[in-house]
Amino acid sequence: MDAPALIDLDTWPRRQHFAHYLRAVPCTYAMTVEVDVTAFVDAVRAAGRRTYLTQVWAIASVVNRHDEFRMTLTTDGAPAVWPVVHPSFTVMHPGSETFASLWVPFDPDYAAFHDAAAAVVAAHAASGELFPQGLRPAATFDVSSIPWTSFTGFTITATPGTHLAPIVTLGRYVERDGRVLLPLAVQVHHAAADGFHTARLVEELRALLADPSWVAG
Repeated sequence: MDAPALIDLDTWPRRQHFAHYLRAVPCTYAMTVEVDVTAFVDAVRAAGRRTYLTQVWAIASVVNRHDEFRMTLTTDGAPAVWPVVHPSFTVMHPGSETFASLWVPFDPDYAAFHDAAAAVVAAHAASGELFPQGLRPAATFDVSSIPWTSFTGFTITATPGTHLAPIVTLGRYVERDGRVLLPLAVQVHHAAADGFHTARLVEELRALLADPSWVAG
């Protein structure tokens, strides 16, 4: 896979923010929202597609629009941006209370990604291993689903380190006032992105799911 491109620290507007939140005050934050997926649910059913894999593509599509969500650190600790990042997503092992972490190369063609992801799930979900595909590429970000319950807040508690990729968690749909709502949490390292950037990510995902004409192709 292509190497990440170094960020020019002399011209980068967030260079001070990056240094502050990576070293002086290392921290992450989480934003939890409800996303209206009424039209999305109808479109996925009509197309006969798999909901979770379609959600993963939509998230990956928006994540790949923005440098701040494709950030990494080089071996020298310098900030850099991957040209593309690939979703790594969890799938429960059948008949077990454990899961596999799978990854699929991101493809801007939704149908091609969906079919490739379905093949990966079919090949590896029943392996019983956490990483049945072996070592995953460095240029990945994490998506997981908790379809057994909805939530109004979700935070992954960990000591902030150098993991700059976002972590996205989905919950069970909620029906309210004739609408279908999806709980969605985004965990972000503050060195990589501020609230403005995460809010933009969420709003772009809302817009993408509100007009799911792309599902039918």
